[in-house]
Amino acid sequence: MDRHAQMYPRNFARVRPSGRNSKAKIIVGPKAPVIDCNVIDYSPGGACLDVDVQTKLPERFELLFGGTKKRCRVVWTAGRRRGVVF
Repeated sequence: MDRHAQMYPRNFARVRPSGRNSKAKIIVGPKAPVIDCNVIDYSPGGACLDVDVQTKLPERFELLFGGTKKRCRVVWTAGRRRGVVF
């Protein structure tokens, strides 16, 4: 186990969706266009999303994934990837 994992243990196990199951939609507001993204991995507490680097996301939005809509908050950004908590 690396040092970072020891200092910041995960609360939930992550799952990596496969193939078409990784497609998701970001809903910013009722009149804003829906944003397509891919889910890299997810857990009951959050997810790692792959979003076009030029896409501006607000700090909070809703994620539609696997027929479930979750309220999200962005907690980190690294290039195309965004980490969110539910």
